[in-house]
Amino acid sequence: MSRSQPPSTPAAPSLPPTLLVTGGAGFIGGNFVLHVLEHHPQVQLVNLDALTYAGNLDTMAPVLDHPRHVFVHGDIRDRERVRELLVRYRPQAVINFAAESHVDRSIDAPGDFVLTNVVGTFELLEAACGYWEGLAGEERARFRFLHVSTDEVYGSLGESGRFTEESPYAPNSPYAASKAGADHLVRAYGRTYGLPVLTTNCSNNYGPYQFPEKLIPLVIRNALEGKPLPVYGDGSHVRDWLYVTDHCRALLQVLAAGRPGEVYNIGANNERTNLEVVTALCSLLDELAPDPAGPHRRRIRFVADRPGHDRRYAIDAGKIRRELGWQPQETFESGLRKTVQWYLANREWCARVTSGAYRGERLGLGRCKQAGQEAGR
Repeated sequence: MSRSQPPSTPAAPSLPPTLLVTGGAGFIGGNFVLHVLEHHPQVQLVNLDALTYAGNLDTMAPVLDHPRHVFVHGDIRDRERVRELLVRYRPQAVINFAAESHVDRSIDAPGDFVLTNVVGTFELLEAACGYWEGLAGEERARFRFLHVSTDEVYGSLGESGRFTEESPYAPNSPYAASKAGADHLVRAYGRTYGLPVLTTNCSNNYGPYQFPEKLIPLVIRNALEGKPLPVYGDGSHVRDWLYVTDHCRALLQVLAAGRPGEVYNIGANNERTNLEVVTALCSLLDELAPDPAGPHRRRIRFVADRPGHDRRYAIDAGKIRRELGWQPQETFESGLRKTVQWYLANREWCARVTSGAYRGERLGLGRCKQAGQEAGR
């Protein structure tokens, strides 16, 4: 398919009237909540979020008083709290975005990722399974548990090939391992107890409301503040980039028409090296927010690579395109331009969400020295 023209929009999916969304104040979950409330007026959302460093009410500010949005401050590890929400609001689906998701943080504090991503998913599954078993008839038949995961569970690719739904799991970071454990639990609850589960594994998301320690918002923020633009290693690590709103549309297609027990990989066929991403950002910033002192790319700095940094990810999204009719609407170029424009127009949001524990420092170095010493033994 030519990338010169964006593909046509798929038909609007038929969605359940009430959804329980976990992690709905984070990056992807927040975009999902905003997208559904704007484009699907028949849907009510119950949004459960623990409001950690990457989940904040600033993202939810436009919809906190929305009549179809109920925000609940809570943790997915609190099984009784989840059960109360299920019984009270009787959702027809649970969409699990709740996760610790930042690789560098997982290197410094892997225990947090096990507790949220593995134990939290277990507690959520227990609550959902008990609720589902108490349903009958059409309510029981229609219920879905949609688990949102990552391509990092598959490990690292060589110079060719793409991850498919049949690719073996080979996680290399504590984050990826914790997400792999969660995925396996979801599959087990489907196979063992019959819970109608769906799992999606997506490529690298980018777009509005992303916490500024991730590559794209970090580069934008540093460029605007006249700081160095860090690139890991030699910048040749490859990622497959997916605009977050395209991801949200894909999740809605999976929720509406996906087959229980199935896995769907979501990617946009936008492979770029990290250095290519940073230089593309610099070119856009030169156009939209020029630095009088010179081109932004002059601030690019190559920094020590993170431990266990996977060389390349790439998603084969053929299954979701064939079976569910989903295709991305944004090219990498159009999505990146929208992203830069959003961050330029929302500098106050970035300032507020980074006013807490994260100060823009390099993360993922806490154990590097120890790891290097042990490797030399």
